[in-house]
Amino acid sequence: MDKLIDLNSDLGESFGQWKMGNDEAILKIVSSANIACGFHAGSPEGILKTLKAAKLNNVAIGAHVGYPDLVGFGRRNMDVATEELIADVIYQIGALKGLATSIGSKVSYVKPHGALYNTIAHDKRQAMAVIEAICLIDPTLTLVALAGSQLINWAKDKGLNVVAEAFADRAYHADGTLVSRKQEGAVLHDPDLIAERMLQLVNEGGVTSIDGQFVRIDAGSICVHGDSSGALAMAQKVKERLQQNGITITSFAKVKDV
Repeated sequence: MDKLIDLNSDLGESFGQWKMGNDEAILKIVSSANIACGFHAGSPEGILKTLKAAKLNNVAIGAHVGYPDLVGFGRRNMDVATEELIADVIYQIGALKGLATSIGSKVSYVKPHGALYNTIAHDKRQAMAVIEAICLIDPTLTLVALAGSQLINWAKDKGLNVVAEAFADRAYHADGTLVSRKQEGAVLHDPDLIAERMLQLVNEGGVTSIDGQFVRIDAGSICVHGDSSGALAMAQKVKERLQQNGITITSFAKVKDV
């Protein structure tokens, strides 16, 4: 049976005259685009531009929802009340859906961003708020969640389709958790090393942790951060190495639609 894997990136994060990443180039490589919804990053005009480029490249579109934290780029922890978080997530998905509809495209999934992503991997109250928001606005949307996290089962119990995700450019502990960005070696930059790790992930079902131990990671999607230094080279190298080894890059959203 052919091996398939999704390759995604966080995009649409420029804000007015402030530019982040190279969306047009990355969209020629990845199969799914996690597009900012204006809370942690992204302005309406910039988001729409990224949506158009995603459609042009036949890339699946996901709502990259986050905390209302433009200054902190959504990477600061927030203790948001349940009802407020539900409304925030519905608002963001709705905004992206509206922009996508205007160009004849659609939103296929939701991937929380930054601190929200990490918090709901283990915080059940906030996790259930995000899950409820998705169920209320569109229960057909797939949720992308950290591989091995409790969030996966919580979402499945509510009937959502879930895809587990691994990070190409992040180091892992032996227990499968991500190494904190505050720790040295947490973010990887060598395209060749990253590509080899992702080949190991697909072929062996895991990677070597920062502690030197093999850690099992069951993932259907690989993320390369669009704002990482050298993101374009990393994404290209990962795609090349996987394809050279007979692995097909395709979005889980497109497989679901077949």
